[in-house]
Amino acid sequence: MTQHASSTLVVPEVRAIPRHVAIIMDGNGRWASKRYMPRVAGHSEGLTAVRKIVQECRRLGVEYLTVFAFSSENWRRPPEEVGFLMKLFLKSLKSEVSRLAENDIALRLIGDLSRFDTAIQEMVEFSEEKTADCKGLTFTIAANYGGRWDILQAMRQCLASNPGLKPEQVSEQLLQPHLSMAYAPEPDLFIRTGGEQRVSNFLLWQLAYTELYFT
Repeated sequence: MTQHASSTLVVPEVRAIPRHVAIIMDGNGRWASKRYMPRVAGHSEGLTAVRKIVQECRRLGVEYLTVFAFSSENWRRPPEEVGFLMKLFLKSLKSEVSRLAENDIALRLIGDLSRFDTAIQEMVEFSEEKTADCKGLTFTIAANYGGRWDILQAMRQCLASNPGLKPEQVSEQLLQPHLSMAYAPEPDLFIRTGGEQRVSNFLLWQLAYTELYFT
């Protein structure tokens, strides 16, 4: 697996077309509420928007697209909304995986997937295996993910892999391969929709030198 060095150690390369775009698609529920629709209708519309974004990134030659689909904080939402999101997640995986493979798009999932039910975990594994050899675009979905969780789990793995490691020996180079997105370069562009201007615990390590765009 190719691993990419942390951008705090090298000067990031600026390209006309971003190599890696990261997106928080926020405001789906508010969009629906303003139209006197149930919040879940906004999430369905959000799925349609994701499909269009994936297609456009593939067309433009973006190599990596990462979307924050479900944060570890989202479990605090009303149970009926969480239940709908889980059903939508499973349904979208089933309906989209063949289309992704046909368009040479590899699907990756990052986050603590252990909290999802067995059906979702099995579908994630199937989807990743089915698209593993695709090279056109790597589409990553962050699900039950948090940037702090990512750094903590990376440190735990780093310590487990290096028994007797001393504090002064800890470095970015040693930790970075254990991060969830070690397979991808750090994002060139971060986009957040919905009007909020914060990164919300998303890719905290990886966004060190990323251009931030809020809309």
